[in-house]
Amino acid sequence: MPIYHLMGEVPRKRHIVFRRPDGGLYAEELMGHEGFVGTSALLYHIHPPTTVLSARRLRTITWEADTETSLRHRHWRTAQAPKGGSVVLDRVPMLFNNDIAMLWSEPDAKEEPFYRNSQADEVVYVAEGEGVLASVFGILPVKPGDYVVIHRNITHQWRFDRSKGAPKLLVMESAGHVRFPTRYRNDVGQLLEGAPYSERDIRRPTHLEPVDERGEFAIVVKQYNALNELMLDHHPFDVVGWDGHFYPWAFNIHDFEPIVGRIHQPPPVHQTFQGDGFVICSFCPRPYDFDPQAIPAPYNHSNVDSDEVLFYASSEFMSRKGIEYGSMTHHPDGLPHGPHPGRAEASIGATHTDELAVMMDSFRPLTIAKAALPFEDLSYHRSWVDQQHGGFNPPTS
Repeated sequence: MPIYHLMGEVPRKRHIVFRRPDGGLYAEELMGHEGFVGTSALLYHIHPPTTVLSARRLRTITWEADTETSLRHRHWRTAQAPKGGSVVLDRVPMLFNNDIAMLWSEPDAKEEPFYRNSQADEVVYVAEGEGVLASVFGILPVKPGDYVVIHRNITHQWRFDRSKGAPKLLVMESAGHVRFPTRYRNDVGQLLEGAPYSERDIRRPTHLEPVDERGEFAIVVKQYNALNELMLDHHPFDVVGWDGHFYPWAFNIHDFEPIVGRIHQPPPVHQTFQGDGFVICSFCPRPYDFDPQAIPAPYNHSNVDSDEVLFYASSEFMSRKGIEYGSMTHHPDGLPHGPHPGRAEASIGATHTDELAVMMDSFRPLTIAKAALPFEDLSYHRSWVDQQHGGFNPPTS
């Protein structure tokens, strides 16, 4: 995250005396990635963040893989996915490899635990739901359409406003650091004029709410493919100030500015985030190509060295039939795919699209989680043939 930010109270210089009102020292904590050379932030706690009363392992996290590994296009309907539980404890795994995992959550827990993922950055797409992400860095309001980026090891707590409806969340866990695409930045990290968003679109925590409270406070920590419980002797959100480049932030998909052209533009123009071994793209409402002979629908293409996953954040997608809001498709490496029959012809002369979708392209093969099988559309790989012959009726399961 290349934008410097400061919140709350900090001393004039780093690593100098900074005292609490009672005369004791505030406890510094440097948090960042890549040791001491990546982006980081320096936080000032009322109590040392190291005062752990107890530690125990809760459970090992195992994502059982689908044993049916035939090569085919696949489609899931998240409307039929399991619901309930906690957004951090009860996610439904769908696809994963060593670089990236995609999980689904429709939580109904009255209160979420304090949580930190110490083995992955998280990008959470908020399909539905409103509230705040509270963290050691302060309060970050969230709303539908937000990508919420939570870098690894940030202690946080989701707080949803249930009066605004039930949350629906697509969670992407990244083994590497999530960042702006390199080609959108200049050599000092500033977003370029030609980038599809600017620093004004990036939302950072709005304010701090430091809590000076002693007691027993459980934090669930994901590390080494297990959930662990650390019991602190004080409230974890006791930070009075911080500054740096490392913190949770949000970007709304509706603030993405689509790049359009006279002739159809390739998917990389939709790129929104860069990770290690994957990219995340946003397909947003936009005007179509404006050449009279242009075919706005995408051409058939083969992902020679990547798997493509698309989450349909609306029921409209110009190149697809038989999908719905909440559908997720997987087009694996080695299989050509493209518009469904009739969609290319129908797109000629169209002026715009209202589609909304999140795409993740992984550069290593993805494994299908067994937990996703109960809500899979088993006929999707035939949809190009069945629609061409006029006999495609999407099954309900």
